[in-house]
Amino acid sequence: MFSFHVVTGSEARRIISRSRVDIIRQVRHTYLLHHEGRTVNPNSYFLRFPEKPNSRIIALPAYVGGEQGVAGIKWIASFPDNVSCNVPRASAALLLNDYETGYPFACLEASQISAARTAASAVLGAEALQGGTTARKIAVVGAGIIARNIVEFFQAAGWDTGQFAVHDTVPDYAAKLADFIGELGMTASVETELAKAVDGADVVVFATTAAEPYVVEEAAFAPGQNVLNVSLRDIGPDVIANSHNILDDIDHCLTANTSPHLAQQKFGHHDFVDGTLAGVLTGEVRLGRDKPRIFSPFGLGVLDLAVGMHVYTSAKDSCTAVEIPDFFGETERWSRQPG
Repeated sequence: MFSFHVVTGSEARRIISRSRVDIIRQVRHTYLLHHEGRTVNPNSYFLRFPEKPNSRIIALPAYVGGEQGVAGIKWIASFPDNVSCNVPRASAALLLNDYETGYPFACLEASQISAARTAASAVLGAEALQGGTTARKIAVVGAGIIARNIVEFFQAAGWDTGQFAVHDTVPDYAAKLADFIGELGMTASVETELAKAVDGADVVVFATTAAEPYVVEEAAFAPGQNVLNVSLRDIGPDVIANSHNILDDIDHCLTANTSPHLAQQKFGHHDFVDGTLAGVLTGEVRLGRDKPRIFSPFGLGVLDLAVGMHVYTSAKDSCTAVEIPDFFGETERWSRQPG
């Protein structure tokens, strides 16, 4: 009951790299549990800084029911200015709590976990919207760590992709991601213009640090084109309102000035939302090809717990989780008296 373990980011990365298909499967299962009401996923809590308006630290508490029965919280910082120093934008820790007693039993470096669950969600959404794992062209907008993870998950899921087109406002970053895609054995090119990157793509992935929309032309995407709005704030409200929209959770995604939230504020309703990804997976939601189809995943804490538990149990099984002896100072309310 009172054991406590730590899993490092390097170990989490090793576990994730050999189990991406399992993680996609786990993310799918967790979305369906959430759809069935067998999770608790409160609103995220944002800590902001008056002198650093573009930075924040977010708390995502959650509970996943079913066979896992685990609660916990992810504490993730997003400091976009880190990128100019070649330091990753996001850093995170994940705390797991036992459902029976409430006692925490593990702390995991969670930037790897967060990136993996984001990538798994994106690739799962792409398959659901595309109706398979074949794409003539995938456009990737933003060439950071999240984009790299998404590409890795596309490969792990067995996608047959003719080419990747990479666009970033910093051409050197785009070139690095294109080279990385080539090292994975796939074809990639750098596009300096966003419109050229998106043109003709079956799937468009947005994985940027944009704080407000810049894709505002209503004809930015073609009918039937599948758009993964992973970074949530690249797409303008008019584009959203004139597309089919799938969210991972409607209430959560219509907050924090995400693209769908901005559309709701502008038009006073969210009739443009067709449903959730779980609804698509179960067949309850069907989309036409008359408009672009946009998947906006807010990023649910329950997914962090599911992937975190996968990493934790794998580390325990391989004896790479580091135990912290006597982490708890007291394990009895009152000392037992002899006799």
